[in-house]
Amino acid sequence: MEYMYAAMLLYSAKKPITEEAVTAILNAAGITADGVRVKALCAALAEVNIEEALKAPVFAAAPATAPVAEVKKEEAKPAEKPKEEKKEEDLQGLGALFG
Repeated sequence: MEYMYAAMLLYSAKKPITEEAVTAILNAAGITADGVRVKALCAALAEVNIEEALKAPVFAAAPATAPVAEVKKEEAKPAEKPKEEKKEEDLQGLGALFG
């Protein structure tokens, strides 16, 4: 996340987002910059219009989590029935072993 903050700081200062600039900001903050991550960030941001990306609406993740919770509740109820069936299957398996 600190890599993106460094890029946003450069953007807000109207400076070019380069590997050297991002590395310098991270080092100034006391963070040892990973060259691969810095290079990947700069390459990714080279293709992005940051001004347009900031204007785009941000979608909340909260509605996406609600259906997941419902699915978990539904999965919990059927899980009890297979346990009973599994016990019967286990007993049948033992009978088959000892004939």
